[in-house]
Amino acid sequence: MLLQRRTSRIHWTTLALSAVTALLAVAMSLLPPLGAPAAHAASAVSPASAASTVSTGENGPESRPVYSYENAIRESVWVDTRVDGDTDGRTDRVAVDIVRPREAVRQGRRVPVIMDASPYYSCCGRGNESQTKTYDAAGNPVRFPLFYDNYFVPRGYATVLVDLAGTNRSDGCADIGGRSDIQSAKAVVDWLNGRATAYTTRTGTRTVRASWSNGATGMIGKSYDGTIANGVAATGVKGLKTIVPIGAISSWYDYYFAKGAALFDSGPDGLADAVESDDAHARCAAVQRRLVEGAPRSGDWTGLWSARNYVPDAGKVRASVFAVHGAQDLNVRTKHLGQWWNALADAGVERKIWLSQTGHVDPFDFRREEWVRTLHRWFDHYLLGLDNGIEREPMADVERAPDQWSTDRVWPPSGTRQTTLRPRGGATAGVGVLGTERAEPGATESFTDDPALSEADWAARIDTSTPGKAGFTTGPLTKDLRLSGSGTVTVTATPSTTSAHLSAVLVDLGPATIRDYTAAGEGITTLDRRSCWGSSTAGDSACFKETAADRASVDYTVFSRGWADLGHAAADGKGRPLTPGKAYTITLDLAATDHVVPAGHRLGLIIAGTDAGLLEPPSTTPRLTLDLPRTSARLPLVGGAPKAAAAPTRTVATPPLKGVRAPHHRTPLPSAPTRH
Repeated sequence: MLLQRRTSRIHWTTLALSAVTALLAVAMSLLPPLGAPAAHAASAVSPASAASTVSTGENGPESRPVYSYENAIRESVWVDTRVDGDTDGRTDRVAVDIVRPREAVRQGRRVPVIMDASPYYSCCGRGNESQTKTYDAAGNPVRFPLFYDNYFVPRGYATVLVDLAGTNRSDGCADIGGRSDIQSAKAVVDWLNGRATAYTTRTGTRTVRASWSNGATGMIGKSYDGTIANGVAATGVKGLKTIVPIGAISSWYDYYFAKGAALFDSGPDGLADAVESDDAHARCAAVQRRLVEGAPRSGDWTGLWSARNYVPDAGKVRASVFAVHGAQDLNVRTKHLGQWWNALADAGVERKIWLSQTGHVDPFDFRREEWVRTLHRWFDHYLLGLDNGIEREPMADVERAPDQWSTDRVWPPSGTRQTTLRPRGGATAGVGVLGTERAEPGATESFTDDPALSEADWAARIDTSTPGKAGFTTGPLTKDLRLSGSGTVTVTATPSTTSAHLSAVLVDLGPATIRDYTAAGEGITTLDRRSCWGSSTAGDSACFKETAADRASVDYTVFSRGWADLGHAAADGKGRPLTPGKAYTITLDLAATDHVVPAGHRLGLIIAGTDAGLLEPPSTTPRLTLDLPRTSARLPLVGGAPKAAAAPTRTVATPPLKGVRAPHHRTPLPSAPTRH
């Protein structure tokens, strides 16, 4: 499906000129340089000089670091979620750690909130350095992972980190994207806006109000954390002004399955087991059991998955959305981005996107200086109301080569339309042609599923007849071809056994330098030196290890993928045993992408069975026969069908092409101690 572009239904207001003038009346201290050593990044000012956080910078009004980070208020509260997830007879309270500027309280100034709700603050850590929360002997928060607190608290924001139910210091049970997870964070937004109750302790009766908050909340986070931001936004909660989901899930079914085909060897119960605290693990057996029963390994759609699908509720979203994703993310695939972006577009939600060449990587670690600058302006606009023009700037930033970016006013760009390309047979079995012409009636290609082979094996030998795949290519392109959005591949196939999985991959055939997304860093290398982004204390440093692009020179690039279980060809979400010898038609959803196949390169489509390292194999080893006239790809092409030289009429033996290493499973389980 083509990712859609819509006019926003959200009309954002800016500060009145008189208010801005008043704010600018106070002289400000100079902003320390980005990436400066810690000694230069600190910003401790007197209350008298901290009367305002706003000054005029090169991009218009911006918040400035005038508040003391060292003297900031650090506190914990427990918010009542109004859900009894562990069925102990009392509603669950989630732990909320807060750091906020002390001077703002003295001034009577309420501040906006940047919130990251996560299950990982004690089990696994956040960021490239796996930071966890730390506390002093009295239980007061000391270290807040990541840079948000160090950078934004001096600029007049509060940073709020929420332990999801069942994790770290919270009550309840982890239910992996379900009601308890989402309510854990939504209840905090409600509390910040005076609609929920919080307590000073986990079990006490003394309540506490967020009188220091102006209610304006922005949620941010990578992976699970960003997923919670998506889910909370989909409730339509008032006060949530913006979300910044990074590599985030939009439907939990699509995280674990692709149209019935298992993407991992475990389900949501395994993830719950990894993130839950020890005491939650002891009391949450019933929730674990429901996760197992509601997520059958058959890949069938159930009510559990419906409750964890946020896409249908995109119309409730009131917040703006700044989505960031790695185009080569093989953990949270870009299918999540594509379907969420489409639904937000249909709802007219104001949005922005960064699409990198990395895998599952935070933008702080692939484009640090520009990320901090852009995020700063984004929060200033949507949480402080500053008219800095960021909403009028290009909607999309796309990485074309390592550290080389292009922009688009809208995304996908104007002129993008779904175009049908079709496979045809060639002179050699399994080596065919891709173009606009339909294959002759009765034309077929066959292959045998080999679960030991991956997309890397197929692409390296796309011009060679091999038994495990069917490959189809255009001739060399006469001009650049851009694909922008989501596509589909419809396959009609006849299996020889009662089960079969299908894979479809798009390949750019030609030399390039790309980020090595299958390496350990998924496109980045972590360096020994550090740079600092905000103010530090003895227990919470603003200095983080720098990174560099991890580059690879390749002869081909796989840039989009889709998978399916042929037994799920029916539209009811239920799998069935196949009848050997019977033809089935199924449509595979390709992951969203934005890729330019340069002139002189070829575009390839590979259809095969199990994609080793990314897809679990079926119970049998089928041979599949493709009905070529009934097989096609619908691709989001900018400017229409490709113009290419004629494909060769006969195959010339070639050595295997060079690519990145074969992909491997990115486990859904974070690093955590093994439970006994």
